[in-house]
Amino acid sequence: MNIVIVGAGRIGSHAIELTTREQEHDVIVIEKAPETAEAVSEKYDCLMINGDATSREVLTEASVPEADALISTTDDDSVNLTVMMLGRELGASSLVSAVQDPGHLSLFRELGVNVIQNPQRLTAQYLVHSIQRPSIRDFMRLGEGAEIFEIPITVNAPVGDKTLQEANEGGLIPDETIVVAIDRDGELLIPEGDTVIKRGDLVTVFSREGATSQVVTPFTGE
Repeated sequence: MNIVIVGAGRIGSHAIELTTREQEHDVIVIEKAPETAEAVSEKYDCLMINGDATSREVLTEASVPEADALISTTDDDSVNLTVMMLGRELGASSLVSAVQDPGHLSLFRELGVNVIQNPQRLTAQYLVHSIQRPSIRDFMRLGEGAEIFEIPITVNAPVGDKTLQEANEGGLIPDETIVVAIDRDGELLIPEGDTVIKRGDLVTVFSREGATSQVVTPFTGE
């Protein structure tokens, strides 16, 4: 997987560490501060570009048009948003960004960005998680291993057009996994056993095991 990471600060350096552990990832990092760029380049097995990621030329130099994922980790939402806009124009397959101000979430989501809210309370694992499970919108960790996340019901989802009771009785929803809420055309529904999960719904899911493939597949079919 070709991954471009913007920013090598606290969150970015953790993301770099996680992605460079696996040899199948080719990681390119863009960092504006020369000293930080040099330190990261010496420590991690990645290609470092010392430059401004809000520049189309710099992103192109970093092979963003061929990237499987572009991750922006800076603490400046305006920088992250610009990087995401340019990344989308250049054709990066998956866009992931930290978002500092909740008021900016809609701007990122309109671009199709997987957002990480309140990154001060989260680890870089969520950024990496987002490129591994791009269908998932948001994450929140709830204790050891447990997560709550939002995920859209796709056309091929096994749970599509089934009631929660049917999905549970059919073994489609793993144990200790609960559909907490459903957003249907902007209307919030609190589901019960006879509630039908429709394709196109945005569901909020709690899983004690986290967003594993076994948990996610019934909602996406992937």
